[in-house]
Amino acid sequence: MTLEQLRIFIAVAEHQHLTRAAAELNLTQSAVSAAIAALEARHGTRLFDRVGRRIELNETGRRFLPEARAILAQVATAEAALADLAGLKTGSLHLIASQTIANYWLPTHMHRFQSRFPGIALRLTIANTERAAASVHDGLADLGFVEGTIDDPVLSIMPAADDELALVVGNTHGWAGRESLSADELLESRWVLRERGSGTRAVFEEALRGLGKDPAKLDVALELPSNESVRTAVIAGAGAAVLSRSVTEQATAAGRLVRVPFRLPDRQFLAIRHRQRHATRAQVEFLALVRS
Repeated sequence: MTLEQLRIFIAVAEHQHLTRAAAELNLTQSAVSAAIAALEARHGTRLFDRVGRRIELNETGRRFLPEARAILAQVATAEAALADLAGLKTGSLHLIASQTIANYWLPTHMHRFQSRFPGIALRLTIANTERAAASVHDGLADLGFVEGTIDDPVLSIMPAADDELALVVGNTHGWAGRESLSADELLESRWVLRERGSGTRAVFEEALRGLGKDPAKLDVALELPSNESVRTAVIAGAGAAVLSRSVTEQATAAGRLVRVPFRLPDRQFLAIRHRQRHATRAQVEFLALVRS
């Protein structure tokens, strides 16, 4: 088996979906499918069950998954050691970040880092807070950047930047043009929320609890997997939403979204790394850059 086959296997196992795994790896679906087929044929066993048009990890695949992750984590450690010896002239750094950070904040810092250290190859995976933390925990990513809270003693968590949340509605919503909004009224609208595990949703639900409101009582019209899909649904009139200001500011400037004057707590973007793994020079330099 090859390391590339292991990377593909892990991505397909995590997504349980060939197309989404291919998109994450920047490969074609046929290349991903061929790699899985070659891995299974080489060892004479099935790792996935094909159920209709779906693909599901079977018992053999579930038992093999932690071994595959361990192999890639060890390879990453060896590569990091060589990069340190090379004095940041060569090497790689795998970042994983939640959607808001990956789409609106991190790319500028990646460009700055690459300008300083052009020999270090940067790779970015987008995932929600839960999956980002799990990937750093398992050694599948070197550094993570998330918005939500994490309860994992193995991970070192440090502030990276501040972010502002905005409550927004479409321009035909009943709250558009309101000068104030009470906490009780939050339960009167339909809502469009990110999926469970999203940092944005977790921070909003925690804010509701702080106001004495039960998030379970929200009338959730849609639960969507990306900031962009939430924003589009709100513009179409599906309900209210809470998103990072960076996600909404272009649409609010154009009048397609309206920001409702309701104070939400500011939040922090958090950087995470594994406490027990060696902090490479590339990791140290990248963290210093984003926090400067």
